[in-house]
Amino acid sequence: MKSEPGECSIDDLAAAPGQTLPWTGVRNYQARNFMRDQMQIGDGVLFYHSSCPSPELIGIAGLARVASEAYTDASQFDPNGPYFDAKSRPEAPRWVHVDVAFVGKTKLLSRSALRADPGLQTMLVLQPGSRLSITPVTAIEWARLQEILQDAA
Repeated sequence: MKSEPGECSIDDLAAAPGQTLPWTGVRNYQARNFMRDQMQIGDGVLFYHSSCPSPELIGIAGLARVASEAYTDASQFDPNGPYFDAKSRPEAPRWVHVDVAFVGKTKLLSRSALRADPGLQTMLVLQPGSRLSITPVTAIEWARLQEILQDAA
């Protein structure tokens, strides 16, 4: 799950009440579908910092877990908010989110380090043109990342 640190960082998640936050503002149908249809309570989350002022700050900054089933994202109904969707209706919401709970910070695993690892070449987040804020990670990719993060600790 990618977030701009200026909007929500791994430190923000760690400092949140109960160390849990709703992952609001997803406005891409494919990312929404990953969250709605594939995420399960307890699933691991790679907390990825994106759109940083300096490219060396982009990458996996921590671990989290899915803490709720998908439910309606109320931010779509706030006409004064950045995630307002005028076409969405309370009786037929378009957008959902899950709650995400803090597990721990990691040493930053940069995008270039991810790209350099042969076991991670198929990760969707690393594919050219990938701009989705939420992408699935295979069991093989997850295991490899756990090895890398363990070695970096």
